[in-house]
Amino acid sequence: MRFFRSLSLWALALAAVGFALWGAGALWFQAPFAAPVRLLLCGLWLVLLLGGAAGLFSGRRWQALGAMALAVAALLTWWSTILPTNEGDWAGGLDRTVRGSVDGDILTLTDVRDFDWRSESDFTPRWETRRYDLSKLVSVDLLANYWMGEPIAHTLLSFGFSDGRFLVWSIEMRLRKGQQFSALGGLFKTAELISLAGDERDIIRLRTNVRREDVRLFRMNTRPVVAREILLTYVDEANDLADRPRWYNTLTTNCTTVVFHIVRAVAPGMPFDWRVLVSGYLPDFAYERGALDSSLPFPQLREKSKISPRAIAADALPSPAFSQAIRTHVPGFLPAR
Repeated sequence: MRFFRSLSLWALALAAVGFALWGAGALWFQAPFAAPVRLLLCGLWLVLLLGGAAGLFSGRRWQALGAMALAVAALLTWWSTILPTNEGDWAGGLDRTVRGSVDGDILTLTDVRDFDWRSESDFTPRWETRRYDLSKLVSVDLLANYWMGEPIAHTLLSFGFSDGRFLVWSIEMRLRKGQQFSALGGLFKTAELISLAGDERDIIRLRTNVRREDVRLFRMNTRPVVAREILLTYVDEANDLADRPRWYNTLTTNCTTVVFHIVRAVAPGMPFDWRVLVSGYLPDFAYERGALDSSLPFPQLREKSKISPRAIAADALPSPAFSQAIRTHVPGFLPAR
């Protein structure tokens, strides 16, 4: 009994330390006060929880446990009142959410993004209603956008049609004007999730030509019927987000995890893998699972997948010529006829 009592106390103490760190982050990122006040609140919270954890090993363990329970309950009650919204002063290109409807083989999307970017702050906005014939859907491409080293990448899927058009889909953190991306802040309800559908010359060119990031494109081994299911699952997800906003979360609800869950919805047998979280290695995982073109060993395929230099060279080309140009030398890609 003494052993189990000791084990229980250590488990409670570790839980208290975890809540101390999480609560400090929640207060820092969400408390509606100036930075000095938030810093003071974080300090008081850490003293309360860490002091309570130490108190578990004293003669006042029940008082310490009761104080911590009340504090955690109060914080969680406040936390539950912080709700996502679709109303906000959004950053450029994030102010509209795509919606879709299907009539037979015709997919109609409203607010498809087709911006002309000169810089991240200088652009010509263009939101369009577009129609796509699902009977002409022939391919899916996986794109990995690297901007902070190999382990982390933003994941996109692009759907190709036999008429040469491509529709790229991006699940992103919906930032407000002046807000900067923060992986740590993304754990604490600092931004909602947004589903964007757009022209490749917008969404890919923004990353390759304007931000000068490393983007890699891989042709997926996907039958048209499966490609259709994945695309329509994206549409359902976008419609749901437009009606019921959700929080972005760096670990659990981000560009890669949402893509994984969407693909898994139409391919239930796909196992979870650590590379879904360490998203820069998602292409390696997809290759191992036979989801990518396998005509080359993966190291060679990875080198041929790097499209940023071709995108920069094709900067002046309109769509769909831009899309054709960036796929030159990509294994598995056949130009539209």
